[in-house]
Amino acid sequence: MDRTILHSDMNNCYASIELAQRPELRGMPLVVGGDPEKRHGIVLAKDQLAKQAGIKTGMALWQARQVCPDVVIVPPRMDVYLKFSGIAQEIYAEYTDRQEAFGVDEAWLDVTESCALKGEGPAIAQEIRRRIKRELGITVSIGVSWNKIFAKLGSDYKKPDAVTVIHRENYRQLVWPLGVQELLGVGYSTQRTLNKYGIHTIGDLAKADPAYLERWLGKMGRVLRVFARGEDITPVSLEHMSAPIKSIGNSTTTPRDITTQEDAVIVIYLLAESVAARLRENHFMGEVVELSVRDKDLYRFTRQRKLARPTNLSGEIAGEAMRLFREHVHWEKPIRSMGVRVAGLMPDTCPVQLDLFCSQRERDKQYRMEAAVDEIRRRFGFYAIQRGVMYTDRSLSALNAKEEHVVRPHGYMEWGNRTGVIF
Repeated sequence: MDRTILHSDMNNCYASIELAQRPELRGMPLVVGGDPEKRHGIVLAKDQLAKQAGIKTGMALWQARQVCPDVVIVPPRMDVYLKFSGIAQEIYAEYTDRQEAFGVDEAWLDVTESCALKGEGPAIAQEIRRRIKRELGITVSIGVSWNKIFAKLGSDYKKPDAVTVIHRENYRQLVWPLGVQELLGVGYSTQRTLNKYGIHTIGDLAKADPAYLERWLGKMGRVLRVFARGEDITPVSLEHMSAPIKSIGNSTTTPRDITTQEDAVIVIYLLAESVAARLRENHFMGEVVELSVRDKDLYRFTRQRKLARPTNLSGEIAGEAMRLFREHVHWEKPIRSMGVRVAGLMPDTCPVQLDLFCSQRERDKQYRMEAAVDEIRRRFGFYAIQRGVMYTDRSLSALNAKEEHVVRPHGYMEWGNRTGVIF
């Protein structure tokens, strides 16, 4: 017997919530983003009017203003969005205890066991859609299928405020003609590789030779073929089950373009301090440091390296990030934003192999010093104590990276059937 899986997706989540709470903004193109004056942020969400004007999610705010001069930009309010998400989860819980969040605005629901009491999947989906609209004042699109991948495709298939059913009799007509990039797990690079070999639709992927896919994409080639064929059997997690945090990172758009290595040092240390503070706060250390860089034309690359020993010290994190920066940044164009992330996390109580060429006594001393800095900042504010390098450029160093972080969900492909959060 097939499962009955729903995927609920709040339409234009952040923007819809802002309009629900601030009806005076209705009728104007609305964007949720950062501070356009400080160049902090991109378009996180947009309403239908902004979408019709040509504004796209991920667009820089200054670009959004060029596309639509009348756009209204409001800052994100994560506490409000999380509150709405929590209310939606309470509604979902009336139909199943198997609900798995995929970010703030999306969730999978396994309602297989509820069908005998609540009706078939499409009927449950319609009831949830109506309740969200009535009780929260926003709309959702819901996909119904026998697996998580096709359920998500269903929620994307028709928007806003719609229910799409993908079953075994119609999936070849509905799913297979879609571009391969519509499939969960296929990003730009994967799409480009598949297109190069003549695979343009999900149907092409479903019919491809798995041996060739593995040759081109590694083991993920076979996984994506399973997704395309509707053979995913990944379960929906029980309510309130969450994945362990696997990485902690932070990124920022700088108030001006970075044109020198001295500028980069300031930003990398700010980001490394915020990441290290969160590692210590959550009692983690990590053994992989990752650096991401985006230039002024929004071209982005990411590089990472495994450390000789796990760490939660800002100096060690920043040092490795700077080595990656020197090796891979060639200054073709000024840099607009940067990010630092630590992965491969483990509890800070785990025993580690001592290094003959590194003084553990000095590392312990460094840890106590950084813990003291954490406490000073907690009591007296972030700017109560700063590194000397921050005083070389006050505009770049005027970033409280720890407090101004953005919460983002990890991708399904990284976690399988679970989600994590980058802080």
